[in-house]
Amino acid sequence: MTKAYLGGGCFWCVEAVYLRVKGVEKVVSGYAGGEEDNPTYHQLPSTNHAEVIEITFAPDKISYEKLLEIFWHAHDPTTPNRQGNDVGAQYRSIILYANDEQKAIAQKSLSEVAVKLWSDPVVTEIKKLKKFYPAEDYHQDYFNHNPSNSYCQIIINPKIAKFEKTFPEYLK
Repeated sequence: MTKAYLGGGCFWCVEAVYLRVKGVEKVVSGYAGGEEDNPTYHQLPSTNHAEVIEITFAPDKISYEKLLEIFWHAHDPTTPNRQGNDVGAQYRSIILYANDEQKAIAQKSLSEVAVKLWSDPVVTEIKKLKKFYPAEDYHQDYFNHNPSNSYCQIIINPKIAKFEKTFPEYLK
């Protein structure tokens, strides 16, 4: 198993998409990219951490490259510190790499995949992972526990539908 760390705005949104990806074994919502230890959700705006997900995946079933291709489709990487109505540095687009190979793949994916999908400049930060902090329990698997929540219906459902339409061969 290998891990990937991605932030595409609200972690509930990207978590819901990646939980449906064939080859992904586990997804944990959390915080990374900042300097403070053990941040909480309410402290996030003052820590410089982003809402991110930790993806545990089987590289023989899905590649890191394909996870990144899904990432570029799953959110808008052209809006700095914002995804829809969620505004703040904690909602920035970010790829946190664990090693030099992931860094090279992320940079290549940005320059070869993302820029072809988006007409505006891509502002995704590519940064070395220092530490990942799991979010509070109530954030984990949020969509599946709260499917009738209006945020889930209005914001997350269209992202899942887009994934299912764009990547049907990677649907669990």
